[in-house]
Amino acid sequence: MPLLEIDRRLLERCIERKPGAWEDFVNRFLGLIIHVVNHSVQSRNLTISPEDRDDLCAEFFLRILHNDFAILRRFRGQSSLATYLTVVARRIVVRELVSRFAKGQAVHMDTEGFVDEHKPSQWLEDREEVSRLLEELSEKDAEAVRLFYFEGRSYSEIASAIQVPENSIGPILSRAREKMRHLALQERT
Repeated sequence: MPLLEIDRRLLERCIERKPGAWEDFVNRFLGLIIHVVNHSVQSRNLTISPEDRDDLCAEFFLRILHNDFAILRRFRGQSSLATYLTVVARRIVVRELVSRFAKGQAVHMDTEGFVDEHKPSQWLEDREEVSRLLEELSEKDAEAVRLFYFEGRSYSEIASAIQVPENSIGPILSRAREKMRHLALQERT
């Protein structure tokens, strides 16, 4: 889809720092960014609090403002602005989720019982359990899970890394999650 005239004008107004441009930009794209955050979190079977969702949205908008709208200045108009912002937002959100996961902050795998509370000590135990469960998967399945959940890689990137067709990544991840759930439930009984 080509760049809409309304978005072209909005971009120009933002870059030129016209009065009200930033508020118009946020109003126009906030719903899209919330959707990207929710989708990125859900597609990775993670849960976050509403406050964390708001923080991720705010992080996106802060990055847009950073360095005098550098991200908007890089936009070449070869797609719709919404498409461009979706890609940018997804990258920002996934990086933030990976960073928070690494620090054990309020991002939890939703694997039926892996996490009871948003406590760093609980999360550390859960990460250890996830690591142990990954060892029970085939090498290819474990690598797909690591790349998707821990590194935020796309299906295309994962397919290249583990040398399988891209359309097989979804089923691989689904099968791996199901096996990990089953193993975790078996260990608890």
